[in-house]
Amino acid sequence: MSMPRQVTGPVAPTAFRSPKSVRRGAAALGLAASMTLAGIAATPTPVGAAAAPSVGPVFTDGMAQPVFSSNRNDWIREEVWIETPVDSDGDGRNDRVHAEVTRLRETETAGLKSPVVYEVSPYYAGGNPVTNHNVDHELNQALRPGKGWMNRGGSLKDPASDERLNAATTDAADGADASAAGTGPQPAISTSHESNWLPRGFAVVHAESLGSGKSDGCPTTGGRNETIGATSVIDWLNGRAKAYDATGREVDATWTTGKVGMIGTSYNGTLPNAVASTGVDGLEAIVPISAISSWYDYYRANGAVVAPGGYQGEDTDVLAEYVYTRADKQICRSVIEELAKAQDRVTGDYSAFWDERNYMNDVGRVHAAVLVAHGLNDWNVKTKHAAQWYEALKARGVPHKIYLHQGGHGGSPSVNVLNRWFTRYLWGYENGVENDPRALIQREDRTLVEYPEWPEPAAADTELNLAPGTNGASGVLTDDKTRQGKPVTETIVDDASKRAQTLADAATSPNRLAYKSGTLTGAVRLSGTPRVSLRMSFGQPAANVTALLVDYDQNGKAKIITRGWVDPQNRKSISRTEPVKPGTPYRLDFDLQPHDYVVAAGHRLGVVLLSSDYDYTIRPAPGATLYLDTTKSTVMLPIVGGAAAFAAANG
Repeated sequence: MSMPRQVTGPVAPTAFRSPKSVRRGAAALGLAASMTLAGIAATPTPVGAAAAPSVGPVFTDGMAQPVFSSNRNDWIREEVWIETPVDSDGDGRNDRVHAEVTRLRETETAGLKSPVVYEVSPYYAGGNPVTNHNVDHELNQALRPGKGWMNRGGSLKDPASDERLNAATTDAADGADASAAGTGPQPAISTSHESNWLPRGFAVVHAESLGSGKSDGCPTTGGRNETIGATSVIDWLNGRAKAYDATGREVDATWTTGKVGMIGTSYNGTLPNAVASTGVDGLEAIVPISAISSWYDYYRANGAVVAPGGYQGEDTDVLAEYVYTRADKQICRSVIEELAKAQDRVTGDYSAFWDERNYMNDVGRVHAAVLVAHGLNDWNVKTKHAAQWYEALKARGVPHKIYLHQGGHGGSPSVNVLNRWFTRYLWGYENGVENDPRALIQREDRTLVEYPEWPEPAAADTELNLAPGTNGASGVLTDDKTRQGKPVTETIVDDASKRAQTLADAATSPNRLAYKSGTLTGAVRLSGTPRVSLRMSFGQPAANVTALLVDYDQNGKAKIITRGWVDPQNRKSISRTEPVKPGTPYRLDFDLQPHDYVVAAGHRLGVVLLSSDYDYTIRPAPGATLYLDTTKSTVMLPIVGGAAAFAAANG
């Protein structure tokens, strides 16, 4: 087992100042570099010409230092509209993306060429009031607007307080604002990132996603046109796309090196994943924070219609309606209506609609260095998004690092962590970040600990069995198969009105089954993706199935570590619904959300099974029955140290 290293203070400082830089590709124009130092080239002084001033970044301890002005009045601001190759609103003209550039005065006066920190968002112009789908109905049905379509489980989205809007302004604790787009260059659509990166020599670009603010085109909740729109900004920064100012004059980005790093939270972090999956030249690094890697896994789970936490009943059409803030409120109506139809809230099946929004399909094209950041308790964008994206990047040898914290949605790495990443991959300064430990995890006591990789390499899938309880009491979660006894069928009666936390806490309940380990004599760490394999039958043709992994403290109080869901009709494939025949047993294999969690000594580890999950699934009328064959059902947990570690702690 590899030992973690707790993060310590900085080492003794060492400083480096680069010479004046030039735009990438200058050699092709006959401007051969006279020297290269730390990946930043300097042009020779022509014979008889005055020497150009030496202006460039300063690096200390592998990080760009704030040696340029932090006075916003010293910076240059530009407003541009970048032409894309798509016409998603069908008006016969290519869509244009509205963007604002903030750069240093030295890019005009001293020949500085800056790399770019770039955030694109559909939230800068606020959001529209929307109503979520009703989830209180039978399975295999969907209520349409006008037939009980209402928001159960949340109020109308308020642009002033909505979590999604807040995510657009908190990426780097940068004192950002996200004022609604107005006429003319002010107010700025956002000032996030500027105070962090301008003084360190970077430029900052903020852009509004298609269909929002001053951009045209249509919002499609992760559709291909949104990816192309965001990618076009990088094309412009590298001379491959055209941009225009408010007067229609063409604007060139002559002030940049062409190296771009994308960063953002939630939707703003999802777009970097999308753009990186195109393999666009010039995108050198991304920092997706609480970001989606497949939109199916945001609104569905193993065939079940499952909500993002806190947004019960939301779907792609609702989110598109929320961010549809461009001035023309009619041109995209048919596009949003098509989203409502194609998303399929009836079966929950994976389809071509979702495949278009699955960035995992093109992860092989990613070459940008990826610093993934995610909250271990994020139930809005669940941890599966970070885990599957990160695992695929590892497998393909893409430069990668992951930051996992104890919070929920959002939560950026520190400025120092970001600085090392951008310094290495945007400035090209070889600070050795690629040799650092790959995982930075905030532990339960809030200390930051570095690990060689994530999941922990010493974690091994450990199969545990379910032994039934007696007289309605909880059963046993055990590594001893002999404790299961004779075959027993246990029953769950669905009641969607009862929340998962209530059922996990209950000493007995007909609405759930619970299985607990013994009191642990030592801590047990989980690192990775838990899975369950259940042998179940049903009293009706459709039912929800929910599994919880639970930490029970010394007083028996339950803390839900993670959870997962499945539609039994999708038992063979998430793309195909097959009817359930009542009374026929089926094998259900499904995953819970990945986690990294330490169950403390003196606690008990538990698995709780229920049907509908009030906060996440469709909520049918109570009464559906589910039957579990305990002797043919197992739980697979990623335990550090494997079966031996569990046996030692559960002895």
